[in-house]
Amino acid sequence: MTAPSWVLNGIEYGNCNCDYGCPCQFNGRPSSADGSCRYATFTQIYEGRYGDVNLDGLRFAWIGGWSGPVHEGGGEILTFIDARADDRQRNALQRIVLNEDTEELKTHYAVFCAMCTTIHEPIYALIEMVVDMETRVAHAEVPGIVVSDVEPVRNPVTGKEHRAQIVLPEGFASTLMETASGTVKATDRVKLDFTNTFAGIARLHMTDQGIVRHQ
Repeated sequence: MTAPSWVLNGIEYGNCNCDYGCPCQFNGRPSSADGSCRYATFTQIYEGRYGDVNLDGLRFAWIGGWSGPVHEGGGEILTFIDARADDRQRNALQRIVLNEDTEELKTHYAVFCAMCTTIHEPIYALIEMVVDMETRVAHAEVPGIVVSDVEPVRNPVTGKEHRAQIVLPEGFASTLMETASGTVKATDRVKLDFTNTFAGIARLHMTDQGIVRHQ
């Protein structure tokens, strides 16, 4: 049976334990102190569908990491699915994020899942999220499990906000990313704890065939 087609249009941001700039964006190795890649990503869907299932307004998040670069594998992932979703919507989001109905390696979901040896059972929970790409400010939280805050990178001498973008015309997750400074702490099965490390905010427009590129 042919899998349903899907589309997501919204915004997402991620925070990893690399220094500002994140060498992974340029095929480099992680710049974290221990060489690991640890991350948290939060997504707000503005408009979306999975077959005939409406996904407008829903959210999902995922946390996890690898002991080294992503492409070396051996990672783990824990996903959070919006508790406001009904059973059909929960199933749809889970199938999208865990790469069950996607052309092979066409999306960042597919790549990250392929590089994981441990995929935990999803948690259905309320996901709080506010994000402003223009100001590089965001907050997201799964109460009692993970909390994340993002603010602009600041000049270390003057404190003035510093703005920088990463443009990736052939990127598999986004083509333009506003860079920022992020802090995240997570407990439960995947533990994260880093402060003032790389964060990126990007528009999300993804289908089961991959990213939709805008001129």
